Amino acid sequence: MNEVEWRERLGEMVRDYIRSPELEHYFSIKMTKPRAAIMVTQQSLFVRHRRECWAHVSANCPVLAIKQRILEHEYEEIIRDDFSDYGHLHLIIRQGKSVGLEPEEILNAEPLPETRAVLYAWSWMTSEMSWIEALAGMTITEWCNDDRLLGDLGGGQSTRMAKKWMNEMGFTWKQIPNMEAHSQADEKHSDMFLPFLKEYAHGRERADARSKQPRILWHSMLCFARELRWPRKRFRYDAHQIGLVTSKIEDAQKRFSVRHEDDVRKIESRS
Repeated sequence: MNEVEWRERLGEMVRDYIRSPELEHYFSIKMTKPRAAIMVTQQSLFVRHRRECWAHVSANCPVLAIKQRILEHEYEEIIRDDFSDYGHLHLIIRQGKSVGLEPEEILNAEPLPETRAVLYAWSWMTSEMSWIEALAGMTITEWCNDDRLLGDLGGGQSTRMAKKWMNEMGFTWKQIPNMEAHSQADEKHSDMFLPFLKEYAHGRERADARSKQPRILWHSMLCFARELRWPRKRFRYDAHQIGLVTSKIEDAQKRFSVRHEDDVRKIESRS
């Protein structure tokens, strides 16, 4: 497929995910500060864990140009970009203050069971699948924040959730810097890897890259909705599809319960 075809095919998968009844329900429940606090703490774990996921993709990929592009992406996420001089985790810390969270509460947060499942799923996908499948999956997560693709559906996830924080809790863009950044930065990030999918995805890998990751992504969001205690009569998610192996939950908890004392001190000094 050429780049345009990749954009159309993966873009439609993202649009199907955004239109799903489960995600519509996710965005229909009123946002409160307690729910917002849970979202911030668990999102911080997910954001930090994505650094490991991109490292898996880079380690498995033999193409130097892709490794360079991943480093460019990660520099903007964890070091500096147009939205922060200290990386995007600092944006989450600032946003957490808006709902009464101290830096230590965010950086020392324990993952809820559903979060552990999500983290393990993405670790499994990016380390065990082929690097081109993993690259497609990671690209799809960027597209979920792309207002160009999703504007007619209310915007990407960051834009839609930002509207909820503003409309239902009276916040301003200044109080939700992480959402503000990702509603814009991920448009750039959405485009970074399409040329490589066009060049290197062939045969079965191309088919897998188009089919597996959206399902994992969909189940991951169900987990986040569940952990936010947002009511639903029944949440169904296929543990196998999200890479969750019950016997390995303790291992996942050990790997992903992140405690960064140095981060606490650094972010306190900047906040």
